[in-house]
Order: sequence, then structure tokens, then C-alpha cells
Amino acid sequence: MEELVKIAFYKGPGLLRDRFIRLWTRSRYSHVELVIDDRNWWLGIRPPESPSVRKNIVNTYNENHWDFIEIFATKEQVEKIVEFYNKTNGMDYDWVGMVLSHISPFRIKHTEKWYCSEWVIYALEYAGLLGGELYNKNKLPPEFVYKLLSKKFIVANNVLNINSYHYY
Repeated sequence: MEELVKIAFYKGPGLLRDRFIRLWTRSRYSHVELVIDDRNWWLGIRPPESPSVRKNIVNTYNENHWDFIEIFATKEQVEKIVEFYNKTNGMDYDWVGMVLSHISPFRIKHTEKWYCSEWVIYALEYAGLLGGELYNKNKLPPEFVYKLLSKKFIVANNVLNINSYHYY
């Protein structure tokens, strides 16, 4: 039996940092995370609200602020996503790597810290949903992740219909 997993891409106006991320990465998206649909779990990392890997139970959100890509995964693949979440839960956002990688010619990356898009790609890969076709995962801004995955999976904008946590 297959379960629905969604990749949620934030395109809402957000805060100044969202506009800065979009400008810096030349992207319409400033954030990405995974949604396990039947559990209403939103998994990922989003500083400064949640500067470490976390799970939110989301029942409502502004549909106009998100685009989604749907993935139909086996129960085992969903459990692998949950296992990856459990292994990384509480790990921090890689602030130092993010800043230094953008002001120096070197890619600086802490092995136990994450960017939102990097965490999502690793989780999907860990679950066996990407077929091992990934590149430098720490260099993928949300827009690139969207383009990459939209070629592989079903794009479904504004499809979640769940209702009590405002996330925007």
C-alpha cells in the first residue's frame, strides 16, 4: 500500500530573510520541507523559528504560500523517512557553513548540521525515493530541488486540505 508524501515549497511573502534567500538564490522559494500527509507531520529545519530538525503537526496553513510535489511511497519508504528524522532530530541549522560558503570561494559544511533543502534531499534519498541520482546535496537551494523533483514526481499546487496550525 502506498502513502502520500509531499515536498512543500514556501513561496509566501514571509519575513525579510525569506525575501533575502529568494534574492540570493534567484529562487521563488525560500524554504522546503517534507509532509507526511496521513500524519499531518511537517518535517524539516527552518531557522530562526526552529533552528534544528523538528516535526510540526500542521492542520492549517495558507495554501497560497506553498507549492507541493507529491510522492507516492511504500509504507517502508515512509518509515525510512521517519527513521531518518529520528536520527537527525534536534540537529542544528548550519549557520556557519551557510555564511562562510557564501563569502568565501570554499564550500564549508558541518557534517551534523543542515540546510532545509539538503535535509529534505537526504531524507528522500535515505528512503530510496530518488534512485541515487543526486549531486552535491549541500549546494541545492529550494528552487533547484523543486525543478529536480518536479521532473520526477507529480506537481500538485495547493492540494493539502488540513485545518489548526498556521505555518507561514
